[in-house]
Amino acid sequence: MRARPDGFAGRSFWIVGASSGIGAALAREFSRRGAEVAISARRVDDLLDVARDEMAVVPCDVTDRTAVLAAAGEVGASVGGPDVVVWSAGYWDRFDAAAWDADAFARHVEVNLLGLNNLLAAVLPGMVRARGGHLVAIASVAGYRGLAGAEAYGATKAAQLNLLEGLRAALRRYGVRVTTVSPGFVRTPMTRDNDFPMPFIVEPEEAALAIVEGLRRRRTEIVFPLPMAILMKTARVLPVRAWAALSGRAAGRGAR
Repeated sequence: MRARPDGFAGRSFWIVGASSGIGAALAREFSRRGAEVAISARRVDDLLDVARDEMAVVPCDVTDRTAVLAAAGEVGASVGGPDVVVWSAGYWDRFDAAAWDADAFARHVEVNLLGLNNLLAAVLPGMVRARGGHLVAIASVAGYRGLAGAEAYGATKAAQLNLLEGLRAALRRYGVRVTTVSPGFVRTPMTRDNDFPMPFIVEPEEAALAIVEGLRRRRTEIVFPLPMAILMKTARVLPVRAWAALSGRAAGRGAR
């Protein structure tokens, strides 16, 4: 298939968390558009299935800082750069605040926040030295407001949103771009077992196209699908008491 003239052809991408879901769909889309793509995750067989001999496969566990640093070196040797680094790794499990599970909360932090920290440590120094590069990180609209049942996941996503906003401001003078991606519900292995309503859910391929289009337009924030973006951005301005009541009722319906 001929590469599309959209600015992706010939550029190098490293997608972390690409064994399934949004990361896998993004890897395929960038590859179709002529990019040099390296993909990472823990599950080697799944990565090989995504790559189909068209991408560099560099397995690593994002919670292992040494492994992430080693993977960054291997990616550089395989595809160069990379020009664009995409964080798509994540962990989600429904949380019960009334039966607080410290280990479950810590697992969310370990993957979603400290894993991202490990990736930043591996790639940002090189980008700063090169006075260029692009970090794309997938957070979530779940970080916009506190959601009952998502206390652990939402806390890490809110932290990601804050972190990325700070990085965007701090790294501008070094020529490093930062793009925040905040999806709503996407049909992935991470959401497969959810037993509550997931409004406006989209397929991974739709999510990948929304992200690619946002990157093509050089947006600093990509939020989709549109109805969920409108809903959650509106939720940001609701009074705290009103939002707590709405979120609590929604959680109660989902638990039945």
